[in-house]
Amino acid sequence: MRYGTVLTGSDMTTLADMLAKDGIIPSLKADDKKQALQLLAGKAEAATGAGAHDIYTALLQRERLSSTSLGRGIAIPHVKLPAVKAITCLFARLEKPIAFDSHDGEPVDLLFFLLAPEQAGGDHLKALARISRLVRDPATLEGLRNAKDVEGLLKVLTSPVTSHAA
Repeated sequence: MRYGTVLTGSDMTTLADMLAKDGIIPSLKADDKKQALQLLAGKAEAATGAGAHDIYTALLQRERLSSTSLGRGIAIPHVKLPAVKAITCLFARLEKPIAFDSHDGEPVDLLFFLLAPEQAGGDHLKALARISRLVRDPATLEGLRNAKDVEGLLKVLTSPVTSHAA
């Protein structure tokens, strides 16, 4: 599968299948968590057709339940919305780390932004698991933090993870 070809259900096998076209942001400028979510909601609107305001509002509600930060500078803000037709992922590397109410207290610099259809229960969980496996690999995290541009990030994001099998 190729970057920008969003698939659903059993067709979805890799992160490349979930990445939105133009969904990799190598240097997102945001001063705080709310601004980062708002900027990504705007990008997600173009990728999913769901309204940016609806995406942002749902994300804020989700974050109130519990931070989507995994620690080590990584967060996976995620929501399910009726207007979203296929599981869609955007990735942003922040220009400077921001506070994200992380459980480990560390600021976040890598954001995986995941949107799913309202009825995508199991597939939504599988998508979260794929991202979680990817970010457990120290070499992947180093690659994401050191890649020079969109092409470099895409290469890291779509490379097979060989360690830390789940």
